Amino acid sequence: MQWDGEGLIVGVRRHGESSVIAEVMVEGRGRHLGLIRGGRSSKLAATLQPGNSVQVSWRARLEEHLGTFTLELLEARAAGLIADRVKLYASQIVCEHLRLLPERDPHDRLLGLAIRILDQEGSVLELGASVVRFELILLDELGFGLDLSSCAATGTTRDLTHVSPKSGRAVSRAAAEPYLPRLLRLPPFLISSADPTAEDVGAAFTLTGHFLDMHVWLARQLEPPAIRETFIELVSKPAD
Repeated sequence: MQWDGEGLIVGVRRHGESSVIAEVMVEGRGRHLGLIRGGRSSKLAATLQPGNSVQVSWRARLEEHLGTFTLELLEARAAGLIADRVKLYASQIVCEHLRLLPERDPHDRLLGLAIRILDQEGSVLELGASVVRFELILLDELGFGLDLSSCAATGTTRDLTHVSPKSGRAVSRAAAEPYLPRLLRLPPFLISSADPTAEDVGAAFTLTGHFLDMHVWLARQLEPPAIRETFIELVSKPAD
């Protein structure tokens, strides 16, 4: 068995004395694992960094085997990410999120979004908005998507301001009024072309974090990415 493709490195772990097992998101193939012999050598260290894009070849005797990878570096992002703390944190969060996906299940939309985030230029606020939109789509791809198209109580598609923490459905301003302490705020930029504010980005992360915790992290007995809270503080801080 053999295939070739372009992929994004999302994780690497040691295996034995000199090898590693790499996790690579590959277009049309999803999150794929493979053994890299000699992967702990200094020669491969710069290539095997999460956030780098690589040309990958996978070989195995049978389809269900782990198989082996050979890699060629296409886009080295690691050094640039290390030089920009906020982008480094964004990279770490996105790669950790991609590792939640089932093995060998294609998720090309998320792969494309991840690469755009890694290459994104712009403000810290815009980067935060991109990462939280990624989390919203991640929930959808995992089968836990929110319904932000109409009000759960009235069916209206206008003036949607909150989300039910149980159903994940939007609620209009009028319908939300009696239940405000129980509801999650729905930032306008998630459902319109409105520009995000720092407060909106913080509220959006609270929204996605609630449903990731309910459906993914708690269900799998996982901890959220360690750097996520620090990243949220940085991207949702009001401009001076």
